[in-house]
Formats: sequence, C-alpha cells, structure tokens
Amino acid sequence: MRCLVIEDDGDTSRYICKGLKEAGYNVAPCDNGLDGLHLAANEAWDLIILDRLLPGQIDGLAILARLRELGKKTPVLILSALTSIDERVRGLRRGGDDYLTKPFAFAELLARVEALLRRAGFDHDVAQLQVADLTLDKRTFRVMRGTTAIALQPREFRLLEYLMRHQGQVVTRTMLLEAVWDFHFDPQTNVIDVQISRLRNKIDRDFTPALIHTMRGVGYLLGI
Repeated sequence: MRCLVIEDDGDTSRYICKGLKEAGYNVAPCDNGLDGLHLAANEAWDLIILDRLLPGQIDGLAILARLRELGKKTPVLILSALTSIDERVRGLRRGGDDYLTKPFAFAELLARVEALLRRAGFDHDVAQLQVADLTLDKRTFRVMRGTTAIALQPREFRLLEYLMRHQGQVVTRTMLLEAVWDFHFDPQTNVIDVQISRLRNKIDRDFTPALIHTMRGVGYLLGI
C-alpha cells in the first residue's frame, strides 16, 4: 500500500513514516502544502495522511477540497491539534474520511489507516490476489496462470504482487523502485525494464490475453 504523509513537523512525520514502514507500507513524506497538493493530485496513492495546519497559503483543508474537486476519491486521514467538535465536523464535511487529534498513539493511527483501507476495498493482509486467470498466493508463494504453475524468483514475486495489488492503475518507475527495491531515487538503471521483461516472458508469453502493459513515458499497468 502506498501512503502519502503531508506533515510539516519533522518529528511527527518521522514517527508516522517509521511506524508505517515497519507495518509494511510504502510511505512518502512531504512537509508543505504546495508540494503535498502536487503529489496528491498527480500520483496514485492508496491513502493520504494530511496535517490540518500547514505553513504557507495552502493548508490541509484547502488541499482536501482541491482533491475532491478533481474527483480524487483517495481516503484521507486528517491529523490536527484542533480538537473542537466544530473543527472535526468541518474537516469531515470538506471531504476527510477520518479525523485524528494530536497527540495520538501510533497504534490508534495504524488502526484507523487499516479501517480506511478496508472501507476503500483494500485488505493489506489479503493472502491471494487474482487478475483474470492469473493468481498469486502469498502463503504458499505459488503463482498460477490458469492451470499452469509459474516459477518466480523472490524479486519477481514481489514485483508481480505489487502490480496485482494495483491492478488497473498505472504504476510509475519511482513507485516500483520504492516499493520493490526500496530505492528512494532513480539510480539511472534498467533494472525495472529487465525485471518487467523477465516477468512478462513468464506470465504473458504463452498465454492470452497479455496482462502486463507498458505505458510509454509513464510506467506499467497490469490488467486485461
């Protein structure tokens, strides 16, 4: 799962990001409203954690309102030091999916994140994924295309799992580098192209329809 954390307080941001990464999430931090709005509006996220009070001209509610105007339905958890009922209601009515006041325990934040993802149709712990006749079972590390078993290397398995969890969505090189290789920069390598080619040869070459599609200049998409 890919989470964007828009929080200007460095200690709070590091606290959240560290905990989410340990829980298995792919996390990107952002410390200001302008960059946060750009990232939230132009990249694919499974969840956004959004600070209510941000420095500068764009605060959390302005970001939230703009995202909803753009038709973005990404679940948003608002964090705020403002504890009044009126503020909570305001945040929820502007499009927030949940509202958590500071200070908070990480266990509660994680529980709320999991609840929002379940509500959105995601299950972080789902054991089996399926797209068309392609199935992946995390418990047994077994991949099948129809009735044919497909042997994958560990990195190929992780890559396929990520693509399947984001079926129907375009995933960028940056997303894949962060989620599968844990790189937070582009090392100017063709590692992704090589691994995608190997994976495509295993799950698409002898089967129809092809499931892995290259979106030129953007990334990759897995779907029919």
